[in-house]
Amino acid sequence: MKKKSIMTMMLALVAMTGLAQTKTVTVTGYSPALKDGTLVLAGAGMSGTVVDTVQSGHFAFSLPIEELTVGTLFLDGEGCPNYSFFFMMKPDVSVKLTGTDCLYPLWNVDSPIPEQQTLNSITEHCRDVIAEYLHLQENKEWYKDRDKCDAINLKLMKQEIDILSSQPVDAASLNVLWRISRPLKNMKDFPYMEELKSLEKSFAARAPKEFDNQLAEIHTYIYPPHVLQVGEEAVDVELFDMQGNKHRLFDAFSDGRYVLLDFWSIGCGPCRLSEPEMREVYGRMKDKLEIIGINQDNLSTWKNNDFSKSIVWKNWNDGKMGSSVASRYCDVGAVPYYVLISPDKRIVWKAVGYQPGYFLGMAESFNCPKQDNSSNLGLVVRHVDAYAEGTKVSFRYYTKKGYWFRIAKDSYLTANGKKYKLTAADGIKLDVDNFPEVNDFTAKEDYIGEINYSDFTLTFEPFDTIPTTFDFIEGDVQGAFVIRNVSVK
Repeated sequence: MKKKSIMTMMLALVAMTGLAQTKTVTVTGYSPALKDGTLVLAGAGMSGTVVDTVQSGHFAFSLPIEELTVGTLFLDGEGCPNYSFFFMMKPDVSVKLTGTDCLYPLWNVDSPIPEQQTLNSITEHCRDVIAEYLHLQENKEWYKDRDKCDAINLKLMKQEIDILSSQPVDAASLNVLWRISRPLKNMKDFPYMEELKSLEKSFAARAPKEFDNQLAEIHTYIYPPHVLQVGEEAVDVELFDMQGNKHRLFDAFSDGRYVLLDFWSIGCGPCRLSEPEMREVYGRMKDKLEIIGINQDNLSTWKNNDFSKSIVWKNWNDGKMGSSVASRYCDVGAVPYYVLISPDKRIVWKAVGYQPGYFLGMAESFNCPKQDNSSNLGLVVRHVDAYAEGTKVSFRYYTKKGYWFRIAKDSYLTANGKKYKLTAADGIKLDVDNFPEVNDFTAKEDYIGEINYSDFTLTFEPFDTIPTTFDFIEGDVQGAFVIRNVSVK
């Protein structure tokens, strides 16, 4: 036999071995009401990516999974509601979804997975209120009626709490309890808190030990710990890398470095959009900055994702979908969420969402007077001169090319319990759009493009007594720039 033939057979065997080791779940769906071209997004956990497009009412996809897990399905097309549908997935199992309309969260789910029967029971019990929510979205401006949306959502949560008490404690029922509990720290006066606490206690008493971590996470949502704020000292937590090695958060503090916590998930678009700028800043500032990506997905999804594997800074997970860390550091359950911690382990900045210029501004601030930026890290105080005639503060603002910013004429400084009014501006016009024109970074990714900056100086009334620190506040309006504890030295 020729060597070429032997090598070909060996490669084929290797390929077959690789395929044999890949565990997948297969999902098919059909509804005659679906429009051709409707996007099918799916994945493990709370996030998904495009896996198919609908043709003649049909779609099909396979996902790599290693164990029983909750999957997410989202259909993006004409007539489809803005609603994530959750179903159970297991290796080497086929799941069939069928319906007669576009309301896929209410479709029939044919599956041999026992936990899917739990989800089916819960859905059937809540069918009417789910349908009410889905029909509300038929109005294109449904999102403007937040009160009605919230009222229906509360009704759904109550029905889920009621039915869960009669369900087995399994991966499906725990996921529903988790989804009820997760947003509570951002909800005031949840009317069914006592019923939920009783349900959580019942689940904890009945649950097999394998669910201890999930129950501990749910407990932090129902009984949330204090969320650390700007100015407070950071707390240490345990995290794991992709190889399963344990790390402590405080291990990242070395040689006087700042530490940026980046809470992210695989299905989060803005999380990925931020990566080029963050990568650029990490390369520039390695001697002053350590980044810790704290992933919010389950371990299997996190470890097997190509984007996750490409991250060049510390890429860790707490094994609890980020909850043990997020419950202490994050004010809301949304990503991306950023927390900047100073070398002395003090929180100096927190923000949800990404805006181009955040991280270039952060890097600039490391070489500037000490400051706590609680609104937009793209704006940086670069220099302070306190004279008898007035106080001059030099700023730099970073943002994407073509984006604008404004500085209000009502801006002021506060120190010594007094306000000091803005008297002059140099380099910008007040209360109008200003477009940064000096380029700092050009990403190879088109969606980021160029990030520019503008330098300008604001002059304020002189301090009565020169303080150690002051606050800059861009007027008493919502969304104003705020930079606190700016050092005068």
